[in-house]
Amino acid sequence: MYDPEELAAIREAKESWEEGTYGETVDRFGERKETFTTDTGGQEVDPLYTPADVPDHDYREDLGNPGEDPYTRGVYSTMHRGRLWTMRQYAGMGTAAETNERFNYLIDEGSSGLSMAFDLPTQMGYDSDAAMAEGEVGRSGVAIDTLDDFETVFDGIPLDEVSTSMTINAPAAVLLAMYVAMGDEQGVPREELRGTIQNDIMKEYIARNLYIYPPKESMRLITDIFDFCAEETPSFNTISISGYHIREAGSTAAQEVAFTLGDGIEYVQAAIDAGLDVDEFAPQLSFFFNAHNNVFEEAAKFRAARRMWAQIMDERFGAENPKSKQLKFHTQTGGSTLTAQQIENNVVRVAYQALAAVLGGTQSLHTNGKDEALALPTEKSVRTALRTQQILAHESGAADTIDPLAGSYYVEDLTDGIEEEAFEILEEVDRRGGMLEAVESQWVQRQIQDVAFERQREIEEGERIIVGVNEYAVDEEPEMDLEEVDPEQEQNQRDRLQGVKDDRDDDAVEDALASLREAARGTENVMPTIVDAVKAYATVQEVSDVLRDEFGEYKPGR
Repeated sequence: MYDPEELAAIREAKESWEEGTYGETVDRFGERKETFTTDTGGQEVDPLYTPADVPDHDYREDLGNPGEDPYTRGVYSTMHRGRLWTMRQYAGMGTAAETNERFNYLIDEGSSGLSMAFDLPTQMGYDSDAAMAEGEVGRSGVAIDTLDDFETVFDGIPLDEVSTSMTINAPAAVLLAMYVAMGDEQGVPREELRGTIQNDIMKEYIARNLYIYPPKESMRLITDIFDFCAEETPSFNTISISGYHIREAGSTAAQEVAFTLGDGIEYVQAAIDAGLDVDEFAPQLSFFFNAHNNVFEEAAKFRAARRMWAQIMDERFGAENPKSKQLKFHTQTGGSTLTAQQIENNVVRVAYQALAAVLGGTQSLHTNGKDEALALPTEKSVRTALRTQQILAHESGAADTIDPLAGSYYVEDLTDGIEEEAFEILEEVDRRGGMLEAVESQWVQRQIQDVAFERQREIEEGERIIVGVNEYAVDEEPEMDLEEVDPEQEQNQRDRLQGVKDDRDDDAVEDALASLREAARGTENVMPTIVDAVKAYATVQEVSDVLRDEFGEYKPGR
């Protein structure tokens, strides 16, 4: 903290500068804009920042050292000096065999983690032969119907040497069970399995709408997973509490932080209410954030989120284990910022977004392919996206010191501002009965929609420049080699599924599903019975349908 007299002198010097050197120049030449704001308009950006903008900062309380409370500067003591972030490229091609090929390609090219995308039928708990799946099999990711598909995806990939993130939510318990079953097949001790399931149903109610069960029953599944993993797979992250899709839906940076941490609060409270000890499951929680173009706002956002989570876990839940207070997160560059026009520009956008994530202290990172605004990324664009991370890691110097932006008056002011606004939003959420109530009443969704509407207006009226779209446009675009989905793969996947059904032991499947139904009707943890079911080659939909029968399906507004 600065001496009051020194701060007064700094303020006086700034006022003199504003009236003299700066003011005279502005009067003569003006500035590019009348007002500058952060990317999401949450904070006005001043022309100059000094210690007087953060007069109450206390180094030990507000920043601290890396690996120590309040974790503003990072959750690990050495951060990227000790170990680079996991370069976890998102991939999921139409078929299990294609996904296996892409995974092996990424590993060969230096990717240090796998991230698995699923098609829409899988995400909604339907098999490839369901009427609801028609036209969508393998379109947005890999089609997974049974353990047989998982066996193909991970053929030749040792699960004790890689960590795998799975972007799956409503049927997360089923896909986790398949991963556990795969590990058992490979002889990998369950405690050595590493990875993450997204398993964040709250953000589905908020932003994506890929839900199956009502909130109460969904929370029961999530807490069952927490309990199962704490005992069986302690190195596996049980949830990735996701602000990514909240930001993709149009939120501000502060809303992304507030609503994500609000979801986290809801999950922690649900687990505690289910009788779990906070320090037993909280270390396995992880988060997932977006990285947009404003490098400084994004880095400040990550720093603010870490500090807030440490405070929330300490003051709200009485966590004592330091690992329970550490907000560890994956970052993906902003899909909604990619443009179909002049798609080469997307390489530049992704590079800046990746830099923001690294400066903000991310634990893992996915960089989007330049063509993802149009289709699944080609092998070439995936390689460029991965090389972006590798150049950042080995050539830029951004990973050579911990929290390189710390102490910047601008960054610290941004960090404080995002934290203050996010806590104000959380206070309003509490007044509305918590995130579950705020989501079911559609209040959260309306807040995001209002911001998204305003941003679109700014773009259409030219107030917000999108390079290559509403400024610096060109008449012609070069043709792109886009990844295409084989129209025959849907029928091939259905034939594959039928072959598994023909070969499996139907009695074993029926017995396993009956055990699952009994567990779902009572209070028994459903995870062991789901593992048994997938080992018998029960399908994703067969397991999901048992839970649909017992839990019902969520209908918003009813």
